Amino acid sequence: MIIQDIVSKEIFEQSGYVAPEETGAIKMDANENPLTLQEPLKKKLLEEMGRVALNRYPEAGAPKLRERFAQYYGVNKDMVMLGNGSDELIQVLCLALKGKVSGVLTPVPTFVMYKIIAVNTGSKVVEVPLDKNFDLDIDAITSKITPTFPALVFLSCPNSPTGNLFNRDRIETIIRKSPGVVILDEAYADFSGKTFLPLLKKYDNLIFLKTLSKLGLASMRLGFLIGNKNIVAQLDKVRLPYNVNCLSQTAANFFLDYREEFAKQIAQIVKRREELYLGMKEIQGITPYPSQANFIFFSCAFDSNRIYTELVKSGIIVKNMNAGLTRNCMRVTVGNLEENEAFLKALKRAVYELGA
Repeated sequence: MIIQDIVSKEIFEQSGYVAPEETGAIKMDANENPLTLQEPLKKKLLEEMGRVALNRYPEAGAPKLRERFAQYYGVNKDMVMLGNGSDELIQVLCLALKGKVSGVLTPVPTFVMYKIIAVNTGSKVVEVPLDKNFDLDIDAITSKITPTFPALVFLSCPNSPTGNLFNRDRIETIIRKSPGVVILDEAYADFSGKTFLPLLKKYDNLIFLKTLSKLGLASMRLGFLIGNKNIVAQLDKVRLPYNVNCLSQTAANFFLDYREEFAKQIAQIVKRREELYLGMKEIQGITPYPSQANFIFFSCAFDSNRIYTELVKSGIIVKNMNAGLTRNCMRVTVGNLEENEAFLKALKRAVYELGA
């Protein structure tokens, strides 16, 4: 058997998404919440999980949890669908929305899974570089929309990896000009204090992606989308049954019960983000960019591969993005106070040793 004969060309030519080995390291690469729950709350969550009937399937479609999220965001339950993380929902979108229009358009740099999943599901991907300020190049994007007629346009806002919010007027221009559906991925919106969710009342070709992964429940893998109920009804046909397990549903209900506690953690991360940003600005050869997310994107005045290697030696794992438009750039997740201090110390040492 020749493997190339049975695997699609698009899949075979991919390198795939590979997470780095991080045993014993300070993880500052995956945009996770570095803070843990206080012991009484952790005990409460474990007690609630202990009551889960592990021998039974979860409620199909999780209607009660959908209702709770709908109430929280002030929308109808029929506008909400849950997924095993946002990645599954991106896959559902790419599988379902292929009618008379087809293909996917994304700005770059952005969340890499848009392209990976689109290619895996047989979609053609059109990439349009952001402008020099990491904002949407509206002329370039609209010039691509007309000839390519994309079924999906993915916009991460705040954008990963750059951390900035896109201009609202530019977003609305893209929504109006798009023949298909525009996806606003608000995975990091809680760290910006801003959301474009009210636009749902204005546009029927708009869907929002949200997740609990960045807020402290990454291990539970729960994401959800909010959008036009007619579109959501079609997406639900593609969603696999029992796709959100009972433990994840329990954790999500816990989040909604104690969202004030999670809000306190978000506020603390935002504070640490500003401290980290100021600390990085003081390092010669390092240029951090303002962020509205739980990470900071920064460029190096020298080979970032060498900086990354030195950071690994110090036990620090960040996201090295040294390729294409993000040449000599990296992304660091905002950690707790001790992690941020360790990162700044290691970064200063790396820059010094490399003679920057």
